[in-house]
Amino acid sequence: MSQLETTYLGLKLKNPVIVGSSGLTSSIEKIKKIEKAGAGAIVLKSIFEEQIKYEAGKMANGSDSPEALDYVNYYVKNNTLQEYLDLIKKAKEEVKIPVIASINCVSSKEWTGFAKSIEEAGADALEVNVFVLPNDKNAPAEKYENVYFDLAEKLKNTLKIPFAFKLGSHFSNLVGFVQKLNVPGVVLFNRFYAPDIDIDEMKFTSSDVFSTPADIRTSLRWVGIMSSKISDLDIAASTGVHDGKAVVKQILAGASAVQVCSTLYKNGIDHLENIIKEVEEWMSKKGFNNINEFKGKMSYDKIEDPLVYERSQFMKYFSSIQ
Repeated sequence: MSQLETTYLGLKLKNPVIVGSSGLTSSIEKIKKIEKAGAGAIVLKSIFEEQIKYEAGKMANGSDSPEALDYVNYYVKNNTLQEYLDLIKKAKEEVKIPVIASINCVSSKEWTGFAKSIEEAGADALEVNVFVLPNDKNAPAEKYENVYFDLAEKLKNTLKIPFAFKLGSHFSNLVGFVQKLNVPGVVLFNRFYAPDIDIDEMKFTSSDVFSTPADIRTSLRWVGIMSSKISDLDIAASTGVHDGKAVVKQILAGASAVQVCSTLYKNGIDHLENIIKEVEEWMSKKGFNNINEFKGKMSYDKIEDPLVYERSQFMKYFSSIQ
């Protein structure tokens, strides 16, 4: 039988399938069900920077997103930072798979001290879900990038456990940015809240929160490139992974682990068993005994024509269509 054991952020995983941060990982009951279904690790539901500041009496002034403030106000009323730390402790007691905490943030300010509390609660690693919207046309790019760099340095000086930055894809030089960021791992990519417009009611709504299988295209490209360009970097692929085939693709491109979320909302937590079985069957069919035998086998620097990762125009494929 094929062996699916692998490592991510220095953690030993029984397989590379991680359940991403979401409501699915918000309670002990769900976490235990996820472990039973076969997940290699879990990322706990995020705690927000605004929550941490609120608890410390430092809630940021104003917000560009009324929905976000409503969420924060609701969440803070019903949850405390201590409850999040208790969730980490309880999860570590109840399950054997690695437990990765998650913080959703927009700055590199005082909240980083709470990361130490997360470590002390027993989390195996921390995922930093960070995004700064570059909406000031007069600001240099460095102003926004420095938020990430400052945060990375603060966490390096604060934590002993490994951490990964969950990033968006919108950087002018993504590879150079991650190289300079110099963190143990990255998650490619974050799936952000995106506004939509209801033209009948003439009001803003949220676009579909779930990914589709087609969404794998962007992350697959950059996993393949990033894994070849930067050494000693663990990459978790995220967004658009709905079955075992997608997991295989991302590992072939060079991912150390693969996060799933939307597909479990659509198909149930037990769908994890199907995903993992599909990976095992593919490995057996191809004669691979373990993950390392095919990890990165089709990354940027391993294939005969690496330019396939760089092509962005469809003309070659559409030119023959009359």
